Amino acid sequence: LEGNVHTHESTKGKYLVVNFWATWCPPCLKEIPAFVEFYDNHSDKVQILGLDYEQANKKAIIEFTDTFMVNYPIILFDGKNSDQFGKFGDVFGMPTTYIYDPKGNLVDFRMGEIDIQTLEKSIL
Repeated sequence: LEGNVHTHESTKGKYLVVNFWATWCPPCLKEIPAFVEFYDNHSDKVQILGLDYEQANKKAIIEFTDTFMVNYPIILFDGKNSDQFGKFGDVFGMPTTYIYDPKGNLVDFRMGEIDIQTLEKSIL
């Protein structure tokens, strides 16, 4: 939302959690508090990227993420960045989460709602 560029290379040395989500997806909304708490507890060794996979108004998403107190970067899908979104993994349904180790290797893939215990097991 702030115009920063995020790639696998920009997160080297940390676990990377990539979460494809959308505001219209109830399981996506239900898991946001787990991502917020997980990032609060582990931001020293984890980077989370929330990839909002819908055509959305930036102002509306900012209001939405403020409501949920989202503390990690959100990247908006705009139709022009589908190639960049695809570099983080395929989306088979919402939500979809990929977890990469600090070397960029995929260590976990989840389709559907994820909880904090599952997130923590992937990095411990």
